[in-house]
Amino acid sequence: MSIPSLPLNDGRSIPQLGLGTYGLWNAEGSAAIADAIELGYRHLDTAVRYDNEEAVGAGIRSSGVDRADLFVTTKLDGEFQGDDRAVAGLHGSLERLGLDYVDLLLIHWPLPKRGEYVSTWQTFERLQAEGLVRSIGVSNFKPAHLDVLAASSSVVPAVNQIELSPLIQRHEYRAYDEAHGIVTESWSPIKGILDSAVLAGIGERYGKSAVQVALRWHVQNGLVVIPKSGSRDRLAENLAIVDFELSPEDLGAIAALDGGPDAGADSDRIGH
Repeated sequence: MSIPSLPLNDGRSIPQLGLGTYGLWNAEGSAAIADAIELGYRHLDTAVRYDNEEAVGAGIRSSGVDRADLFVTTKLDGEFQGDDRAVAGLHGSLERLGLDYVDLLLIHWPLPKRGEYVSTWQTFERLQAEGLVRSIGVSNFKPAHLDVLAASSSVVPAVNQIELSPLIQRHEYRAYDEAHGIVTESWSPIKGILDSAVLAGIGERYGKSAVQVALRWHVQNGLVVIPKSGSRDRLAENLAIVDFELSPEDLGAIAALDGGPDAGADSDRIGH
């Protein structure tokens, strides 16, 4: 099964389905990551805050798959904002991952009260120019934060990674990102959906689970999606979403599941 990719605004591309690795630690986490790569995953998402970059790197090495065939994302948290701290942050991540570069580097959250995400972004631009990272982007940024970046830099983030699911659809964020050439990436993409009779009913018609329907919804909406799992069976199930297509009626039914206004990710959160 071939995972589709989306073009990025810097001329590169990103696989639409990846593996969120939060909670995959130590040897067990490395084994799960190697399993994922063996099954066909080529996009891996980690972060300094996850405390598992070593495990991700070990999983990559044990998989035997060429580094050039993988898309690796990491994220730098508040410790690395301002005063070029991102330089040491990225070098630390590369050392832990055992890689020469990452494909995507994200500011993990804006932390607007500190007022340092603009200078951090400027450091990211230099790291990209040096070839230590292929693409740069942000995570948990609201449109207002992106407007501040746009006023200070001509480099538009390639990706904005936000909490997004069929129950939290964030139309305002997605519309902003699309208008500015930013790919929206969904974390916690299946949050709260296991009890959805609507998704389960749609899945029955295709011989798919509610989770697979939710992941397919992300893909058909032009989103990048990074579900988390350490189970080989679940990893395989999450991957098996490219052999069916939701109908307009299905998409309409799922659109009605949106549970609230676009309140936005909490900019001071440290959970994801």
